[in-house]
This record gives sequence, structure tokens and C-alpha cells, in this order.
Amino acid sequence: QVQLVESGGGLVQAGGSLRLSCVASGRTFSGYPLLSGYTVAWFRQAPGKEREFVVGISWIGRNTYYADSVKGRFTISRDIAKTTASLQMNSLKPEDTAVYYCAAGIVGQDYYSEDKYRYWGQGTQVTVSS
Repeated sequence: QVQLVESGGGLVQAGGSLRLSCVASGRTFSGYPLLSGYTVAWFRQAPGKEREFVVGISWIGRNTYYADSVKGRFTISRDIAKTTASLQMNSLKPEDTAVYYCAAGIVGQDYYSEDKYRYWGQGTQVTVSS
């Protein structure tokens, strides 16, 4: 079983930056690092809206996928050895306000479908004031 814990959310003014972190913990019996082969992604859910894909990164980190709404402003990274993933968010806008969730799963090319992700964190609130 894998647990994901997000941190780094908060209140920021429009144009500001935040860095979210996702730390994975749990046990692996394979001898490989935790989350081996897993894609890690960030989703978000704004009040009254459905949860949406924000960004994903492949196991080795060679491939990244961004929602159009965050391209050029958000950057995802991961440290396999430390089983962490980070989301650097710059030039934040009020419409970025949401609860941000970290997720991990073996998704193939289906980065955008939340059904493909097996593990989820509890979420961290990001609020951007105008």
C-alpha cells in the first residue's frame, strides 16, 4: 500500500508562486524503489467543478504532460530516489484556486484520466487572491 501526502498549499496573491510537494510512503517487496513504473500527476478541483488534470510526469521523468491552462506557468518534477514529486506554480491566477491532489498510477498514455490513478493524496488547498 502506498500513501501520498501533499504539502505546500496556501494563500497567495495573483502573480505569485507556490511550490507543492507530494511525498510517497509505504512498503515495496519488489526491491525496486517505491512507485517504480508509476506516473505521478497533479489534479485539481475548484469549488463547484469537477476534478481536472493539471500535469503528469512519467516514471523516469522523460515525459511530461501539461493542461493547456497551466503550460508555461507550472513545472512538475520528481525525485525517484526520494519518492517525491513537486509542482512549481508561477504566475498564479485566481482561476488556479482549487484543492490540488497528487496521484500515482500505471496509466500508459492515458495521463488525463483520473480513473487510471491508483493512489491519491488527501489534497492541499491553493487559494489565489486577485
